Amino acid sequence: MMDTVVEIKVVTSLSLSVVEPVIVQAFDAFRNVEQACSRFTLGSELMKACQQIKTHVQISSWLFQPLKFALEMAEWTQGIFDPTIGKTMEAYGFNQHYLTGETNSNLAADNASYLDIVLSDHDQTMYLHKPLVIDLGAVAKGFAIDLASQMLSNFQGFVINAGGDLFAGGLDETGHPWRIGIKHPAYKDHIIDTIEVSNEAVCTSGGYERKSKVREDIHHIIYPKSKQSPHELISCSIVAPYAMMADVFSTVVCLYGLDQGKRLINEMQLKGILITSKLHLDRVGGI
Repeated sequence: MMDTVVEIKVVTSLSLSVVEPVIVQAFDAFRNVEQACSRFTLGSELMKACQQIKTHVQISSWLFQPLKFALEMAEWTQGIFDPTIGKTMEAYGFNQHYLTGETNSNLAADNASYLDIVLSDHDQTMYLHKPLVIDLGAVAKGFAIDLASQMLSNFQGFVINAGGDLFAGGLDETGHPWRIGIKHPAYKDHIIDTIEVSNEAVCTSGGYERKSKVREDIHHIIYPKSKQSPHELISCSIVAPYAMMADVFSTVVCLYGLDQGKRLINEMQLKGILITSKLHLDRVGGI
């Protein structure tokens, strides 16, 4: 689901017949968020809503909540992070559905930005001033992890791992905090560092995983205005109380770069492991 493998591990003394339905419910959270937030499926709630310009469209909480958080981050970063980057992502070839292989291309205004989206908390509607393509890749997976973690919160311990973005609740089967490996950005299947977490999320962003087939210097993290990719940091792992927070801040720190990213992590009282293009590893926030 969500272009990755989702794994759930639970530590409990309860019987399988009691545990399994809860785990199934947690997996369903990922399906619901994907069906609402995917820009790769023309039939998703997001893409249907994006086709309705200059009209108030009522949207579900599965879409409204992550979109609202993405817009708040866009405003807070003054557009350095911007969820309306979907058209640029499509232009660089990031528009292929991971299951079907189908590609999509949507008509969008060249100068569209997050300022062209208006959300109403009162009636949970979205209003678009211009045609645009919204990309929620930096928040949707974290949102799904957070929903699933709420469903599993009564267990002694659990881990929800969605392709390296995860939430670790409680303690592991030995009664200790969960030991989490940070993937080496240059050597596949190698771990560059480990951390211990309990009741925290760990999310990683970096340019080493998804690269453009159109241009060698472009990966899936892109500055909205210049349409270029940052290269100072090749991996940013953020530890936060919630996965959606860790998810988006890992992207923002990659966009900010080392110095400004470190200041941001300390300012927000988060923790992070930042790896530069020269494979220098920087632990931030008391790790």
